[in-house]
Amino acid sequence: MKKNILIVTTIGLFFSLQSCKQETKKDSVVAETTNSSEKIYIPKAFDASKFEVKIDSLVSQMTLEEKIGMLHGKSMFATGGVERLGIPELKMVDGPLGIREEISRDSWASAGWDNDFATYYPAAGAVAATWDPELSYIFGNSVGQEARARGKDMLLSPAINIIRSPLGGRTYEYFTEDPFLNKKLSVPFIVGVQDNDVMTCVKHFAVNNQETNRGSVDVLVDERTLREIYLPAYKAAVTEANAYSLMGAYNRFRGDYLCENDYMLNKILRDEWGFKGVVVSDWAAVHTTVKSLVNGLDIEMGTPKPFNEYFLADKLIAAAKAGEISKEEIDKHVKRILTVLYQVKAIDGKDREEGSIATEAHYKDAYNVAAESIILLKNEKNSLPLKLEGVKSIAVIGNNATKKNALGGFGAGVKTKREVTPLEGLQNRLPKDITINYAEGYLERYSENNNDQKEDVSHNGPITVNELDEAKLNEAIDAAKNSDLAIIFAGSNRDYETEASDRANLFLPFGQEALIEKVLEVNPNTIVVMIGGAPFDLGKVKEQASALIWSWFNGSEGGNALADVILGTVNPSGKLPWTMPKKLEDSPAHATHSFPGVESVTYTEGLLVGYRWFDTKNVEPLYPFGYGLSYTNFEFSDLKTDKGSYTENEIIEVTFTIKNAGDVDGKEVAQLYISDPKSYVEKAAQELKGFKKVFVKSGTSEHVSIQVPVKELAYYNEVKKEWLVESGTYNIKIGNSSRSIKKEIQITIE
Repeated sequence: MKKNILIVTTIGLFFSLQSCKQETKKDSVVAETTNSSEKIYIPKAFDASKFEVKIDSLVSQMTLEEKIGMLHGKSMFATGGVERLGIPELKMVDGPLGIREEISRDSWASAGWDNDFATYYPAAGAVAATWDPELSYIFGNSVGQEARARGKDMLLSPAINIIRSPLGGRTYEYFTEDPFLNKKLSVPFIVGVQDNDVMTCVKHFAVNNQETNRGSVDVLVDERTLREIYLPAYKAAVTEANAYSLMGAYNRFRGDYLCENDYMLNKILRDEWGFKGVVVSDWAAVHTTVKSLVNGLDIEMGTPKPFNEYFLADKLIAAAKAGEISKEEIDKHVKRILTVLYQVKAIDGKDREEGSIATEAHYKDAYNVAAESIILLKNEKNSLPLKLEGVKSIAVIGNNATKKNALGGFGAGVKTKREVTPLEGLQNRLPKDITINYAEGYLERYSENNNDQKEDVSHNGPITVNELDEAKLNEAIDAAKNSDLAIIFAGSNRDYETEASDRANLFLPFGQEALIEKVLEVNPNTIVVMIGGAPFDLGKVKEQASALIWSWFNGSEGGNALADVILGTVNPSGKLPWTMPKKLEDSPAHATHSFPGVESVTYTEGLLVGYRWFDTKNVEPLYPFGYGLSYTNFEFSDLKTDKGSYTENEIIEVTFTIKNAGDVDGKEVAQLYISDPKSYVEKAAQELKGFKKVFVKSGTSEHVSIQVPVKELAYYNEVKKEWLVESGTYNIKIGNSSRSIKKEIQITIE
């Protein structure tokens, strides 16, 4: 089915409808502004009243026990249904990296299916590194098809918490440190999934920014910071993407657990934003019965005890019979669940999408995200792409050359038939007459037990053995000595970066820094590739290596995509979605000694999260937010705005030219930052307010337009409890990272 494109003028009036050549399998509408070709993803309508009569009829026929059976898990990943009334279970599935294998109904053990293989997709960090909302939509649409092929109603994804610390155990699973980039990537992903008659469960709502003590820590953050940094993506998920479900987080916020937090779940989510869907608890995140329901929770999920012992199971039945909670309150939550089941056609499911899974088309989707996510951090003397003339042998060194990351760690993985490793990618892509000399180089070892395997995870992160194995080191040195060039695959993996624990530090584990140094001593013609989901201290590696690449837990086709970048088939275009600090204490949460919290944590850095801190405090990062090199050179010129002065309800149209001054076709991410140097309130030195990924052929130029609604410049006034745009002079900056501003212009807001 072709996707419709809705053409929109700069003042928002629809005036034309035409078809788009890009093939999709769903019926979402994509709006495109005339001057900027900026796509706006239009979700399916979410009209609760459409099914109201049918829902009232069903509820009137249900017993108390049947109603309450729908409010809690009755298996590991499903709530209760009412078979006699045609109400199915609400079937959920984990999905941050793709569709999780089928597990038993009453335990975490595998169900033992032989037909539940799925596509392993790149982690959300990789999607963010593409800086491409279209790829985020494609990712969501693709994984949504796989969820439907497995008969699921709800995908427990995306996770859109702000990356507050580089040590966060789930950083790989989140998008970015910036609220604007976060919402611009979250919305198309959600629309893409829900185009397949699958509801997203957007998580973890909210201010869930540490794994340490996540089940109890009380987060204290001022209202302005909450509104400007931690909530924008959630608000966009509700008001722009029509998300059908949100997941309440483990932690507390201002004293109350987030699965029973009236301010967050009722006052903000429903009363302010108009959310019509269901709130699902994180697993075992519920602490009360009546309070949870009254304060906004709809479904309790969890695993530590029999399903009937949940707070919203037998205890709720008893509370209802004792008159502690009204029939009307229970009915309200049942109706919400029925509404979303109707919305995804799980009830009376005529014309419901059937989906497809582990197809070549989906592997191609995974490849496309991976290829555009890879970041070139350093390329001294144009060491990359590799020049193979005269090369007869290449040393491939590192455990990460063969490490697979579809499974691993504490969180959900994917059972897949295809995961191309970096070594396999090179074997697939290199000429057959080039010999590959592989050496493992370092061992992935942990000190918690005697068999070199990490059995469980501590809240301070896994304790690694950082001494190199002498035999493995000597093998690596011999391979490097006896090869024309070497490639080291280092970094991390999904056992080291994992849900339920934060890392203890930024250092490369397993003695890798020493390995890299020793290999470079014997073969300076060595490039280094980092694979990971979160920043590391790469200061020494940056100094020593002539070429440095950053890749991710990058899906089924990750090895092929990485090989294509190394060999130049793909010109790298990824950009960092977070700041890489020189040292841990440079990061705001650590500079303010406010990570991690134990009983409580105050976000002392306030608004200055990520690059906002580094730019405002003039702290030099190792690599800045938005950074990434290319095999070509881009030049920016002719920065203009359509007017010099604007009012609050207008749109600023910013235009400029990008020239590809090099010899290779490539994509550049133009980033638009805005600063308000004379503000009466505290603001960051600059804030991202627009971006566009642009393909430019070698030797040519592209005219680019980015539109910024003036309302994007608003700050949240805590006294008036509203968003305000200050009048005055603003600086508009265009560049290709937060620390590489190419052109600047001023405008006035009246």
